[in-house]
Amino acid sequence: MKTIDWKNLGFGYSKADYNIRCWYRNGQWGDLEISDSENVSLHIAATTFHYGQEAFEGLKAFRGKDGKIRVFRMEENAKRMQHSAQGIMMAEVPTELFTEAVRKVVKLNLAYVPPYDSGASLYVRPLLIGTGPQIGVKPSDEYLFMVMVMPVGPYFKEGFKPTDLVIYREYDRAAPLGTGKIKVGGNYAASLVAGHRAHDEGFSAVLYLDAREKKYIDECGPANFFAIKGNTYVTPKSESILPSITNMSLRQLASDVGLKVEERRIDVEELAEFDEVGACGTAAVISPIKRVYDADKDIEYLYGNEPGKISVQLYEKLRGIQYGLEPDPYHWTEEIE
Repeated sequence: MKTIDWKNLGFGYSKADYNIRCWYRNGQWGDLEISDSENVSLHIAATTFHYGQEAFEGLKAFRGKDGKIRVFRMEENAKRMQHSAQGIMMAEVPTELFTEAVRKVVKLNLAYVPPYDSGASLYVRPLLIGTGPQIGVKPSDEYLFMVMVMPVGPYFKEGFKPTDLVIYREYDRAAPLGTGKIKVGGNYAASLVAGHRAHDEGFSAVLYLDAREKKYIDECGPANFFAIKGNTYVTPKSESILPSITNMSLRQLASDVGLKVEERRIDVEELAEFDEVGACGTAAVISPIKRVYDADKDIEYLYGNEPGKISVQLYEKLRGIQYGLEPDPYHWTEEIE
């Protein structure tokens, strides 16, 4: 294992020692297999290549101040991958198989779980792909489930510091009643052009509006959107956004600290009424937003150069649970022995 500069890690791929693999063949899942290879040999006509049968998840393992390693809400990731599998007709990975694979891959790569005071974590990426050959448009009869890990720093290079978002109405991330509610690669492929343009123009991400009317806020490309309005935590209700496990957790914590929680349609013009705005997800936890620029109407909405006090409170509370510093009343974390 090479020496790792834990405190200066970005969010990118790096090789750990092992990954986990499991094949679905003849109508059933096989045993978990340990691999030290970064490569996968697949049939040239595999459905993952031709018809996009691919789903993935993202979760993290954290080393606490007490030295214990905790994984956050992996059963929810298992459920979401099952929902994704249903959405594009893949074999579902049972929760028990999913969680066993996560535990096993973390244990095999303990040396890559960053130290507590580094600000980094171990990113866990489960992946499900169609591997059987099909040239007609139909689902595969064989699948491969894999789990890989790598140590990562913050998703947005600024870390927990406010960034800028931009609105472009000429791009859609996902259509209503399509695949927006499931975590499949096609949604991310569709966001690449807009995301690349946003980065070139100095923004951290695109704030997408609904594809049907271009009137309501959907999400921030790689993360869910939320806002603080007075004593209320507000987040979009939409047919085409991914249900974020982080957002779900933040809604509970917001309620616990006395905030009213609203999951509803948010008119884009309501951006002018918010006290705080943020993006949230596994990779970033919370990324505070200092400005949203509506490129089509040349309007900017400003929220300050420092994270808002409620965003800070929720961020610290969630991170505290993940690192074992705060009580975990909902049993969101599991210690890896």
